[in-house]
Amino acid sequence: MKLIVSKKAGYCFGVKRAMDRAEKLLEEKQNVKVVSFGALIHNKQATEKLEEKGLLELNRIEDIPNGSIVIIRSHGLGKHYYEELQDKNCIIEDATCPFVKKIQNIAGENKKKGKKIIIIGDKYHPEIEGINLWAGGDCIIGKDCSDFLFLKGSKESFIVVTQTTFSVEKYQEIKKCLKDNLKDIVFYDTICDATKVRQEDAMKISQEVDVMVVIGGKHSSNTKKLYNLCENICKTFLIETVNDIDEDTIKPYDIIGVTAGASTPDFIINEVVDFIVHIKK
Repeated sequence: MKLIVSKKAGYCFGVKRAMDRAEKLLEEKQNVKVVSFGALIHNKQATEKLEEKGLLELNRIEDIPNGSIVIIRSHGLGKHYYEELQDKNCIIEDATCPFVKKIQNIAGENKKKGKKIIIIGDKYHPEIEGINLWAGGDCIIGKDCSDFLFLKGSKESFIVVTQTTFSVEKYQEIKKCLKDNLKDIVFYDTICDATKVRQEDAMKISQEVDVMVVIGGKHSSNTKKLYNLCENICKTFLIETVNDIDEDTIKPYDIIGVTAGASTPDFIINEVVDFIVHIKK
């Protein structure tokens, strides 16, 4: 049996930064509640470990205690939430990924210049919801060429930003559609470099193995995209933890590849790898 584990699997810079900040705050807290406004990252097992140490995950501004320490999740939040938290005398610890913050600023600044903002991504993903709010809440959002066909021939001025974890291949496809249909349009290529490298590495490994195992949270956008890319090349299983592996299903394969989403902690990856090695002995 041959096992190929992606060296690009696991925490990206933004996720590690948010997790490290939360760990530090929980260690230092002195009779002050530490709150994550929404899921800090999209991995249930990782956030549960923080909750065991005292982190409160709350999703409504009215539920957050006055004067508490509030961590802004790695995906970011809309601007008005900062103002509402300040009104509650909360101490804001902004763990927004710097790459997401950059997109928020690009969208907001261009909105002030009178540009129409196009966001390529999942409109229900918290990163996109936050970017949209930083640009006034009326951005044009979509994840397929068909979502933007109604703009064809428009004479308005557009700028385009993209979800940091969006599929590189899909982005290029949509970019071509928009270029063909709109004359006054500027593209900010905002897919995170770590996402590009992770996707490229996953596809490379998929070409060398009999089966791929993709590890990540059920709500992780970048994990789902990794799964879709690998599935187009070889047989692929999407799992959240080692408990999701069917031993009898994996056993027949001789060459197995493993990768993981940007929110998947090392301990989960290691458990999966150890289990595969064990059953193939």
